[in-house]
Amino acid sequence: MKKKYDKPKHPWRGERIEAEKKILKNYGLKNKRELWRMETILRGFRRQARRLQGLKTEQARKEEAQVLARLQRMNLLKEGSTLDDVLALKINHILDRRLQTLVHRRGLTATVGQARQLIVHGHIAVGGSRVTAPSYLVERGEEEALCFTPYSPMKDRPLVVREEPAKAKEAAEPVEEGPEARPEEPEGPKAEE
Repeated sequence: MKKKYDKPKHPWRGERIEAEKKILKNYGLKNKRELWRMETILRGFRRQARRLQGLKTEQARKEEAQVLARLQRMNLLKEGSTLDDVLALKINHILDRRLQTLVHRRGLTATVGQARQLIVHGHIAVGGSRVTAPSYLVERGEEEALCFTPYSPMKDRPLVVREEPAKAKEAAEPVEEGPEARPEEPEGPKAEE
């Protein structure tokens, strides 16, 4: 079986390792292989765009239209995009299209880790079909059809409402009490009567 990803050429660079750790945490990826797989997919799109930019044949124009249409279906590009827009794509654009990320962002789960667990356990359906791969890339038309499977016990629960980061930070900070909120305490030792 052929690997679906390419490893980094320089595996021990500290800045790349730190950047990968942040991405793994933010997107709830299981391991670096999942990240490398998404990078390989992106690299393939970019490689194809660079190749097509250099060609001026009728076949190249057809392939360009097909590549752009596919990326528009995946909701990675907008209508009227060019090959330059394909070259401007970053890894975040691909990771944002993963089923795990969309389940969390739609409010079906509280965390990306919980989203992964629900997907793997078969609680999430896309377009009426159960999907158990967290790395499934959701297309534009399928995004609205993202829901719990009919037999999932989670379907009856209300959607998770997450607070805005600023509001959550304010709620987490302790409120300082002013002097008027404190009860009056006598100063010094109490005199016995």
